[in-house]
Amino acid sequence: MSRLSPYLVAIVIAWVVAQGCKFLIAAVQKSGTIDYRQLYTSGNMPSSHSATVIALLTVVGMKTGVDSALFGMATLFAAIVMYDAIMVRRSTGEQGAAIQALIKEQKSKVSLPRAAKGHEPLEVAVGALIGLIVGLVIFFLTR
Repeated sequence: MSRLSPYLVAIVIAWVVAQGCKFLIAAVQKSGTIDYRQLYTSGNMPSSHSATVIALLTVVGMKTGVDSALFGMATLFAAIVMYDAIMVRRSTGEQGAAIQALIKEQKSKVSLPRAAKGHEPLEVAVGALIGLIVGLVIFFLTR
């Protein structure tokens, strides 16, 4: 039986941990109200996108070295994903919320479009920290 890829394991575990944290934080903020959508939606604290790419980056760096081409590509990939979460997706989420407000103000019968929320920098930083921890744990467990 072949071993599981530590790269894929790190990605999956980082995503599960980040989404689980997101679920728990939302439940606490909403006084115990359970919103199961927090287990799979994007946006909010922490960033699961950041957690997964940093977990992958960490395992790649630990296994191949920070001077490897693969680490360079993983770094670029992580930077693009986290930049997109903060800048692009956050901006389109704000635009989506403004469009929703306009539709509500006009009392239009048009159904409200979903406004996908991006991330605040702190949400990305916490996601990255989760990814770093998960990546290190997976690396040391799979050596």
